[in-house]
Amino acid sequence: MKKINLIYFLISFLLASNTHADKIILSKCDNKKDGFLKNEYILDLDQSLMIRNFIFDDKTLNKHRITDLSVKKKNKIERLIYKEGNQIFTEKLGYPQFFTQLVFQIDSPQIQIKTVINNEEGYDLLSTCKKIERFEEES
Repeated sequence: MKKINLIYFLISFLLASNTHADKIILSKCDNKKDGFLKNEYILDLDQSLMIRNFIFDDKTLNKHRITDLSVKKKNKIERLIYKEGNQIFTEKLGYPQFFTQLVFQIDSPQIQIKTVINNEEGYDLLSTCKKIERFEEES
């Protein structure tokens, strides 16, 4: 009987302690190069998906339209993500010898871009967000 109670207790404890953040929303994000009316990142850890919603300000829109007429004012980008320790990475964009990906630290307002060229890694601050929201769901 003690074994059954112990097993029941352990299972209950594991189920009760298995809470995690399903979504992290970073909003009001500044950028070093561009201006935005809206710039937010939604990290859905359950679906392994990052959604970035952003609206360029007029100055930035005109700057990008000089070289690409297809640039729109309001944009949405979706990327696959994965978690390693306390970091969340987007999928790699580029070739095996040269690629970039976004890097998020859990509970940090800073977003970095990681660049890899021939196995040499470099990190640069891409954006700093003024607001972080975490939505947790018990499982």
